[in-house]
Formats: sequence, structure tokens, C-alpha cells
Amino acid sequence: MTVSEINIPDSLLDRDCTTLSRHVLQQLNSFGADAQDLSAIMNRIALAGKLIARRLSRAGLMADVLGFTGETNVQGESVKKMDVFANDVFISVFKQSGLVCRLASEEMENPYYIPENCPIGRYTLLYDPIDGSSNVDINLNVGSIFAIRQQQGEDLDGSASDLLTNGDQQIAAGYILYGPSTMLVYSLGSGVHSFILDPSLGEFILAQENIRIPDHGPIYSTNEGNFWQWDEALRDYTRYVHRHEGYTARYSGALVGDIHRILMQGGVFLYPGTEKNPDGKLRLLYETAPLGFLVEQAGGRASDGQKRLLDLIPSKLHQRTPAVIGSSEDVKLVESFISDHKQRQSS
Repeated sequence: MTVSEINIPDSLLDRDCTTLSRHVLQQLNSFGADAQDLSAIMNRIALAGKLIARRLSRAGLMADVLGFTGETNVQGESVKKMDVFANDVFISVFKQSGLVCRLASEEMENPYYIPENCPIGRYTLLYDPIDGSSNVDINLNVGSIFAIRQQQGEDLDGSASDLLTNGDQQIAAGYILYGPSTMLVYSLGSGVHSFILDPSLGEFILAQENIRIPDHGPIYSTNEGNFWQWDEALRDYTRYVHRHEGYTARYSGALVGDIHRILMQGGVFLYPGTEKNPDGKLRLLYETAPLGFLVEQAGGRASDGQKRLLDLIPSKLHQRTPAVIGSSEDVKLVESFISDHKQRQSS
């Protein structure tokens, strides 16, 4: 019996056959060396996501998987065992791949160099291996964030100074969301596209192309437990949404999950600075710039409250920044509160 005889629609076959690697090549409209490299890098990222998803699904049944290691990372934060595992997974899947020369992670003080890749690997992968790892122990969603940059120069002194450039230098960015299903969302600079892991195939299959974030949405996502540590402008904005109908608070403590909700339903995610941490807690290279890249590609807006996130140039690899990310109208509203407050202070 042939395919035509069993009347399977072409659209269904196309959907079922559009794997991540195929989609990357279609996006680049090329089968050249550069396109093949980026497709292979995305496949490796997907493999890391599959390995992490498998570990997470079995975490509660395995010994010595959950909890803290007793160590702190470069940011002075307590390290979860899943942080270490996920970071090691990304390193492992890219070793001897010939694809990337460096891996830079928020869990490592300095980039991890793969010397055998460096003569041919022209790319750097920046990533947050597990964001929201405190959710793992209570079985809530977490995610991985990634960005791909092209290496500039040979980096002979090991300083990775070429990474200290604005977010427009990202070739690709995305995240993997580990939840009821494992979802990968990415952009190569021409739209945002989502894929769902089909466990029966072991493949990420296209779910939605060219995702567009609404211009305005009902959700504001922020940790209001920090309310009294914020600048008065952010407190005024919070009072505004409390007093106006149509707003809903949604905050999970897992950045990827919160951003994904905003991307799909509209609204704004805020992680402002506080008295204790005036630059916020999110890292520019590993978190806010990749997510800002994605949201802009979906028609949204991403800023630190005053400046476009992708215009910011870090002075160090682990630089932090406040973040206001989401629907264009909602981000502009937050920015207007900040701008008005500054004008009142200066007058």
C-alpha cells in the first residue's frame, strides 16, 4: 500500500518530518558548510536537552541527584547537583565535535576550551545549563538557555574578550523548556520557532513557526517579594497594575518558563535591580541577551528599563543586568515609569 492509497495529507507528513536539523537548513536556505555547521551545533544542543530531560524525568528515583553540592559558583551562589550535571552534559556533547572552540557558561568562571576543535571550530556556545534549578527538587519546570556566537580572532591569550560585544552579534539563541513536554525554541535571526521532543522518535519536531508575541498582554511576571528593595519607579508600576483591571501576576522563579508564557500569551517579565543588587541578578551573556534576541525576533521588546538589551556591551563575562522583556507596549509602559521618575528627580 502506498502513502497516497492511505490518504495521509501532505501537510501532516511535512509536519511530522520537519525535524530541528531540517528546519535550520531551511531557515538558512543553504546546504553549504556554514549552514551544515549551524545545523550540527543545533543538533548537539538538542542532544544535550534530551540527556538533561531524561535525567530530570528520573531525578526523584535516583540517588545523589537532587540537592546542593556544598560548593558555590563564580557568582557566589550555592550549586545544585543538577547544575553540575547539566553543565557537564553540554561540555560532553561538544567535545571532539569539531564545531565549537569554546563553551562559556554561567557555572564556569572562565570559558572551557576544546583545543582539538579550535583549528576548525569557529563558534562559541554561551549557555545557562539549568535555569531555575531550585525548582528541580520540587518537580517544577526548569530550562536551559543558549546563544551561538562566531569567534572573532584567535583568542591566543584566553581572555575571550571578543565575547564582550553587544547582543546583535549573536548568530542564534534559544532555550529548552523541561515541563510536561520538552520544548526547544530558537531563532537564527529570522523568526522564532518551537519544537517538541517526540520521545518515540527521539527527535524535536516542529510545533509552531514564526511565533509572534502580542503587542500587549495581561501578564506581569516579577518577584514582588522584592517590592521594598526596588526603585520607586518600579513600585509605582506595580501599584499601577494592581489598580487596573486586566492584569494577572504569574511568576514561577524559573526564567525560561516565565519568558515562554510571556512569549505565547503576551505581557512583561521584570527582574529589576534592588538595593542589594542594583544590576539585578540575571547575566547578560547567558540569559538576558539570548532571551532579548528571541523576544525581539518575535516582535517584542527587551531592555534594562532604559536601554535596549542587545545594545549593552558587557565589561566582563559574568556581567549582570536588570531585565524588562516582553510585549512591546508593556515594556514601553515600564520604561515610561522609569523615565518619568528620573525626570522628576532631576527637576
